[in-house]
Amino acid sequence: MRVVRLLGPEQLAVEEAERPQPGPEEALVRVHAAAITRGELEWPVDRLPAIPSYELSGVVEATGAGVADVEAGDEVFALTPFDRDGVAAEYTVLPARLLVFRPRTVGHATSAAIPLPALTAWQGLFDHGRLCANQRVLINGGAGGVGRFAVQLARRRGAHVIATASAADVAAVRALGAHEAIDATTAFEGTIDPVNLVFDTAGDDLLRRSVDLVRADGRLVSVAEEPPAGGEYFVVEPNRDQLLAIARLVDAGELRTPFVETFTLARARDAFARSLERGRGGKVVLAVT
Repeated sequence: MRVVRLLGPEQLAVEEAERPQPGPEEALVRVHAAAITRGELEWPVDRLPAIPSYELSGVVEATGAGVADVEAGDEVFALTPFDRDGVAAEYTVLPARLLVFRPRTVGHATSAAIPLPALTAWQGLFDHGRLCANQRVLINGGAGGVGRFAVQLARRRGAHVIATASAADVAAVRALGAHEAIDATTAFEGTIDPVNLVFDTAGDDLLRRSVDLVRADGRLVSVAEEPPAGGEYFVVEPNRDQLLAIARLVDAGELRTPFVETFTLARARDAFARSLERGRGGKVVLAVT
C-alpha cells in the first residue's frame, strides 16, 4: 500500500511489490499488524509514493549480516523510523536494533497499537519532563492514546497524577490511576495547586490554560504543538530499551493496553478514514497477515 499524494484516505493505493531483502544489521519482518496514527497522511513527505504506518507487530522472516539479537521465527514489535517507508505491507525491512519481543499476553493487533503512544508517554514524562516520584504532574488529554499510557506510567513512577479529559471520560481516567480527573471544559485553573510538570497531549486552549499551573522550577512539555516560551515540544523516537520495558509491564499486567479496531489491508482507505473520526476511542490497526 502506498500514499500517492498528500491529501486524505482517498489517496491510498494497494499495489504489488517485490519482497524486500535485509541488508547488514537489518531484519526482514512478515507484518501481521500495522497501526495507524491519526493524521499521518498529512505529514510532510519529501518522497512519494510512500508506505504509511510506523508501528508493527510481526514475525522475523530473515536477518542480514551482523544481526545477533533476533532471529527467524521471533515474534516482535517496533516503532519504525519516520524518515523511511512505513510498514503497511506484508513484508518490511528495518534496522534489527529496533525490534523487541512483543508482549505475549496480547495479540499482534494490540501489540502494534502500543509502541508510538507508549513511547511518546514515556519520553514526554521521563526524558523531557524529568518526572520523579512524589512530584505533581498534570496530563492534558488523559483519555487519549498517549494520555492513557502517561497516566499509568506517571502513577507507577510514584507521582501525584492529575489528568484532564472530557466529562464522559473522567471516570475512565480515574480507573487508569489518576489521583484527580478533571473535566477539561471547566475552569479548573484556580482549583489545582502548581505542578512540577505539565505534559500536554491536547494543545490549543487546554495547553494555554495550563501554562500558569507550572511551578517556577517546573517543566512544560507538549507533543501536540509548540508550547509558549519556556516549554518544550518533541517528536517521539524509536527506543529499544524503553519499548522492552513497556512490553514487560504489559506482560506483568501493570500497563493496560488500548482497545483496537482492525481492518484488512484491502480496506486501508476505510481504516484511515475511521482514524480521523472525532470521539473515537482506541486505535485503528491494519490486520495484514
